[in-house]
Amino acid sequence: MSTLYVRDVPPEVSKALKERAAAEGKSLSAYVVSELSRIAARPTNAEIVTRLRERDRDEGPSTADILDALEDTRR
Repeated sequence: MSTLYVRDVPPEVSKALKERAAAEGKSLSAYVVSELSRIAARPTNAEIVTRLRERDRDEGPSTADILDALEDTRR
């Protein structure tokens, strides 16, 4: 397992993290590790764009269908 050192954390950020860790009954270190794990598990914007471009859209509505639906809601 790696060790990370974070410098120049503003006091208000440190205080908020300590409070949140205490509220969850965790140490600050355990809380920060869980938050970093959650962040690391999220896909990047580039990964999301790639996934969307790779999707098969043949089954979905056509552009005309979408525009017709929009037009219907404006009447």
